[in-house]
Amino acid sequence: MSEQKSWSDRFESALHPVIARFNASIEFDIELLPYDLTGSIAHAQMLAHTGIISEAEAQQLVAGLEQIRSEHQQGQFNPGIEAEDIHFAVERRLTEIVGDVGKKLHTGRSRNDQVGTDLRLYLRDQIDQIRSQVREFQQVLLDLAETNIETLIPGYTHLQRAQPLSLAHHLLAYFQMAQRDWERLGEVRERTNISPLGSGALAGTTFPIDRHDTASQLGFEQVYANSLDGVSDRDFAIEFLHAASLTLVHLSRLNEEIILWASQEFSFIALKDSCATGSSIMPQKKNPDVPELVRGKSGRVFGHLQGMLVLMKGLPLAYNKDLQEDKEPLFDSVKTTQACLEAMTILLREGLEFRGERLAEAVAEDFSNATDVADYLAARGVPFRQAYNLVGKVVKKSLAAGKLLKDLTLEEWKELHPAFEADIYEAIAPNQVVAARNSYGGTGFEQVRQALEQARAQIR
Repeated sequence: MSEQKSWSDRFESALHPVIARFNASIEFDIELLPYDLTGSIAHAQMLAHTGIISEAEAQQLVAGLEQIRSEHQQGQFNPGIEAEDIHFAVERRLTEIVGDVGKKLHTGRSRNDQVGTDLRLYLRDQIDQIRSQVREFQQVLLDLAETNIETLIPGYTHLQRAQPLSLAHHLLAYFQMAQRDWERLGEVRERTNISPLGSGALAGTTFPIDRHDTASQLGFEQVYANSLDGVSDRDFAIEFLHAASLTLVHLSRLNEEIILWASQEFSFIALKDSCATGSSIMPQKKNPDVPELVRGKSGRVFGHLQGMLVLMKGLPLAYNKDLQEDKEPLFDSVKTTQACLEAMTILLREGLEFRGERLAEAVAEDFSNATDVADYLAARGVPFRQAYNLVGKVVKKSLAAGKLLKDLTLEEWKELHPAFEADIYEAIAPNQVVAARNSYGGTGFEQVRQALEQARAQIR
């Protein structure tokens, strides 16, 4: 029975079958197999480099580990519950392939620093993939913005019509959110890219290992300076979950707007058949499933962040079995974030179209140009607060008369204040309202063009 245990012969009997299943992580930590093999190869080569094992033994170990990689790729390496975890499964199979020399692989390390290394290698790789997806998402936003600089859309505060905007300006707001996501993930990657390998179970090792050698082989920028911290730290995973959560907050906000825009009440966009579904009972409906699913899936990642914080908050140093519970939420958050970014990129690229005529109607049928009337008066010497109050009165009067500001006669404007002239109509036209907001970062068309150039330079 000892051959089937990853611990010593201090134990005289096997685990109860239910406890064995409860204890095992192989069903989900097999995700780490490629990284476990890579880390083990670096460890074997370091053991030879330091003279702990011979070069010939290291070559046998590396060849055996590469055989396991090949077997896995061909679907021939499928360890079961009896293996407990991926680390023991690899070691057992390695010993079957190369004999007793396989038992030397674990010299100078523990499963504690081994799993920490695997997790960091895994997450570093996944962060790189997610950042690449964020860039692709940003590119689609820029392409959409490029063709909609002078397309207008109502801007809202409190979900009430506020001021008209360039649609490109609206889309570029999400580009900037995504840019912060990309940068934040890069910062998390830096703190993920630290090697715990060689920390041992918690106190280091008596063997003359070279931790900097394995770190260099594996592309780590640093090594943990404290072995206790090395095996127990999961800050990097929590930071990733935080970064992923913010990424999904931004996607979810955009999706909430898309859902509103696709409704009959707004009708700002039309969903294409490739990214929408119908109703099982109402034949007229086209449902915004992609944005609704992304909005819903964001909650999964938020929950995983909270769960990881709760998992860690009471753990004494160093390693505790509780940390086995870090993997499933991390794996799920990675896959959920990747899936949401992929789906959103497809949706924006080919799944919807903006309805230009409807948008033009929308910006012309409200009082979102009222601030521009106050600005008009202020530019002619009327104190802004006085102008603000005067415009409030004219809006009230216009609402009572069933008119918009553009429908008032010049005489009615002059009754409000003698400073009004015929050019008021041009000043409150939606295109001019937008174009006039040419302060840095504003929605004015020239500012938007400059912002587009700057954004494209950011992602080159």
